Amino acid sequence: MTTIIAFIVIFCILVVVHEFGHFYFAKRSGILVREFSIGMGPKLWASHKNNTTYTLRLLPLGGYVRMAGWQDEEDEIKPGTMLSLILNDQGKVVRINASDKTTLAGGMPVQVSRVDLVKDLVIEGYPNGDETVLQTWQVDHDATIIEEDGTEVQIAPEDVQFQNAPVWRRLLVNFAGPMNNFLLAILAFIIYGLFFGVQVLNTNQIGTVVPGYPAAEAGLKSNATVQTIDGQKMSSFTDLSKIVSKNAGKSVTFTVKENGKSKNIVIKPNKEGKIGVEAHVDKSPANAIPFGFSQTWNLAVRTWDVLKSMVTGGFSLNKLAGPVGIYTMTSQSAKGGIQGLLFFMGYLSLGLGITNLMPIPVLDGGKILLNLIEIIRRKPLKPETEGVVTMIGLGLMVLLMLAVTINDIMRYF
Repeated sequence: MTTIIAFIVIFCILVVVHEFGHFYFAKRSGILVREFSIGMGPKLWASHKNNTTYTLRLLPLGGYVRMAGWQDEEDEIKPGTMLSLILNDQGKVVRINASDKTTLAGGMPVQVSRVDLVKDLVIEGYPNGDETVLQTWQVDHDATIIEEDGTEVQIAPEDVQFQNAPVWRRLLVNFAGPMNNFLLAILAFIIYGLFFGVQVLNTNQIGTVVPGYPAAEAGLKSNATVQTIDGQKMSSFTDLSKIVSKNAGKSVTFTVKENGKSKNIVIKPNKEGKIGVEAHVDKSPANAIPFGFSQTWNLAVRTWDVLKSMVTGGFSLNKLAGPVGIYTMTSQSAKGGIQGLLFFMGYLSLGLGITNLMPIPVLDGGKILLNLIEIIRRKPLKPETEGVVTMIGLGLMVLLMLAVTINDIMRYF
């Protein structure tokens, strides 16, 4: 149960943070964000503010952002549909009810013959179902529509649609999701450093002496400063580790300073070249903040090397992880408590950001690639062409996800 809860919480945080990046930059770019949802499935709660509907949904599986025109969505209302309309003092439509699950108090029933909520912003129809009287109503630019599931959102006029924003703004919106995942990774590692500490390798002071190992048996104390080993000056814990590993099974003389006094201790590293000491751990911001950036960068380089090896050294599903693999890794990280889960969340957030930047049309990286092509061509691809490319990318992603999931099941179970 702990693993399941940890998996859900981490997954939700990663997806919501990712989607918030798209949300924030879209709002700043003048693109209408119709809905920002936490969770998927049936709606539990909704609130409409500043032209965006915020919803909480039943299934705790991340979340999503609905931007006007981003996924070519339209409020398609077919002729003959019964709507309920609310008009303002100027006779413009300000609320539209297209749901049979909700009653709009004071609404005027209309059987529609034509609806255009994108360009002309008009509704034509028969009030009260009287087919002898055809009327036309102008729709307010900021009108709302209650959709079939009962969620009320803004209509999506063409001037606030995603595809009509300048290409450089669309590129920023597409990049914002992965960028937020990178920022979350940095933040997670900084918090890790503040609460659990960072090993300081550029000092000759050791941290903990592990019981049962040669250093403890020789009498070395925690927090001692190692001045020399066999006369060789030590300036960092890294220097100490190198000397010890080179002298596996051989006795060496440590000159250490404990409680202001220097003394010599003879220690014999074991066959693995270890004496049982750990680096000094520091929880100060001066170490935690640089650690957040350096750890993110180091993991990014390692992740990039893995991706590169899949191209140059042969593709292998064992280098990828799907939901089953991530769940298993979450279970392993949960054994380390909050410390292990926090580190894992940073690592997973970084991986999500990098994966989303891959130039596959259905991912953010694919959309960024299309933005760059548009900049070079100085005109966008035809919607039909972009749609075909996106469908191909989606198909490849579905097949890859199925293959990875089956491979994970075979590996772990």
